[in-house]
Amino acid sequence: MRSDPKLVALVKSKTPLAALASANPALRGYDSGRYIYELVDALFDTWAAHGGDQGTSGSDPIGILIPAGSRVLLKPNWVYHENRGGGPLGCLVTDTELIRAVLAYVLRADPARVIIADSPLQSCDFSVLRARLRLDDLVSWAASCGHRVEIRDLRLRTLDSGVWRMRQRSNGRDPARDYVLFDLGSLSFLEEVSADSRRFRVTKYDPVLMESAHRKGRHCYLIAREVLESDVIVNLPKLKTHCKAGMTGALKNVVGINGEKGYLPHHRKGGSSDGGDCYPGRPLWKRAVEELLDYGNQLHAVGGGLARLGCSALIKAAARLGSDANLEGAWYGNDTVWRTVLDLNRILLYGNLDGSLSPAPVRRILHITDAVLAGQGEGPLKPIPAPMGILTAALDGAAADWVHAQLMGMNPRDIPLIAHAFDSGPYPVTIVAPSEVKVITPDAVVEPTEAAALFGYSVKMPPGWEKEARGISLNY
Repeated sequence: MRSDPKLVALVKSKTPLAALASANPALRGYDSGRYIYELVDALFDTWAAHGGDQGTSGSDPIGILIPAGSRVLLKPNWVYHENRGGGPLGCLVTDTELIRAVLAYVLRADPARVIIADSPLQSCDFSVLRARLRLDDLVSWAASCGHRVEIRDLRLRTLDSGVWRMRQRSNGRDPARDYVLFDLGSLSFLEEVSADSRRFRVTKYDPVLMESAHRKGRHCYLIAREVLESDVIVNLPKLKTHCKAGMTGALKNVVGINGEKGYLPHHRKGGSSDGGDCYPGRPLWKRAVEELLDYGNQLHAVGGGLARLGCSALIKAAARLGSDANLEGAWYGNDTVWRTVLDLNRILLYGNLDGSLSPAPVRRILHITDAVLAGQGEGPLKPIPAPMGILTAALDGAAADWVHAQLMGMNPRDIPLIAHAFDSGPYPVTIVAPSEVKVITPDAVVEPTEAAALFGYSVKMPPGWEKEARGISLNY
């Protein structure tokens, strides 16, 4: 597996699924306990036994991926400090015990530097997240083992928002010192839909900022320097459904390397019948709300609070009349967000510190996906638990997500992010073909469809992705 991106290792917990979903008052999630460590050991045992790694010692193939003296960055999913749907935190973010277990293997390789970092949602309270996930315990534990580990919030700025105010705050990072600006230009996946770039939107950000970063021939991202300085990235996503992308796993988790949230196109203004992809058709009331949102999202707009209040009133009135409240590209017709995600995966693979792209990948990436307590329903911010009991490991994010989609009962060809990850062209996100992907289990090497039949869990999809919304089944 060390040199074979086609392989995805998979192990499943023997702990009863009901126990995985049980409540833990401290984390409002579940008590991962010792079995997380046992699962990680089993994952690397499976990798070493079936992955074709020569020269590995016991169950420590990760030592081959991380030579002594490497600079390593662990990238978990720390999207938000609470589950907005009122559910457990455990199905929202990467399990801290998984981070600790993987970190133990990383530290055994004697790296020169270890950073654990993410760029959460703009309104996330990182201090609350840090406390709830006991992240300082990780730092203390590593120090007791003789290693320095840093926890970092990669956001350039944060956002305090409410009905009557919206205020950006500096996060103590310098755009010139702490980030590298990449302009992918015509190489961007977004270039194809940039004829009217003024339509690009991301929730709660001024569209003027977006327009400065994305237009025909110009597509900019602000990447955290810590990421680009790293020799090895250990990507630690939480597997969940996603209202805009269908699914978030190895590929989508890479969005957190970007520090300026206003540079991330998530949808295009307007309905599918008039050149946008925010929602199907062209309902007039939604166009009216979009105009109010654009005005309200201007930080210094006079009456911005009134505009946001008007939006809320219109949405509630429409809901009473039976209409959906989707105004953020939260449906299967979103043709924007997958392009942004794949742009960032390209940068992670090929990006240099001077903002250029290298002809070949410049850093090693290992994807270890937390699907022990996955998220389903209205992910990524309002998920309910999906007790899958699974961990996976892969060297290729596209191959990993090809398997993840099937494990969740989806057809990966119906998820644009996954389907387009296999597109050919310059700076490919993967060199693997879907037909080449294989799954390594403790007992055998199997096809992804067989792995799904053996270990899968049919999740509840977000409202805009339910099979009824497409008139076809997303399941095999």
